[in-house]
Amino acid sequence: MDNYNSPFAGIGAGFIITIVVIWVITIMGVWKVYTKAGKPGWAAIIPIYNIIVLIEIVGKPIWWFLLFFIPCVNFVFFIWTYNLLSKSFGKSEGFTVGLVLLNPIFMCILGFGDAVYLGPSAAEANAANRFGSSDYQRPFDSPPPPPEA
Repeated sequence: MDNYNSPFAGIGAGFIITIVVIWVITIMGVWKVYTKAGKPGWAAIIPIYNIIVLIEIVGKPIWWFLLFFIPCVNFVFFIWTYNLLSKSFGKSEGFTVGLVLLNPIFMCILGFGDAVYLGPSAAEANAANRFGSSDYQRPFDSPPPPPEA
């Protein structure tokens, strides 16, 4: 009979416990973010539905969740969505970098901190539109300025 008692078994168990603790902390942070945004917190633990709720929070169309399943495109849209999420809570692009690189920590900061949900990020994009148009989806459709005489 083989003896499977190995000193490395504890390392594997410790790794799994660490991963589970980080996952639980992330779920707690996302749960709180969802409840701050007026969505059900339990949506954080449902695999595909949590992406749909996140897209609703940032104010984008529901069909965006399909883009999260396309390889290479999903990285771009996750970063974009995290940027819109940070804008929805009044945070800057620096907070977006934190959400991308240290997600469990920054989700907890967003969820348990003093951040207030300001509404979908599209509304804030209208306020800070650099193109001068009131419609963020068509920034170049604003009327031309009157000619100077």
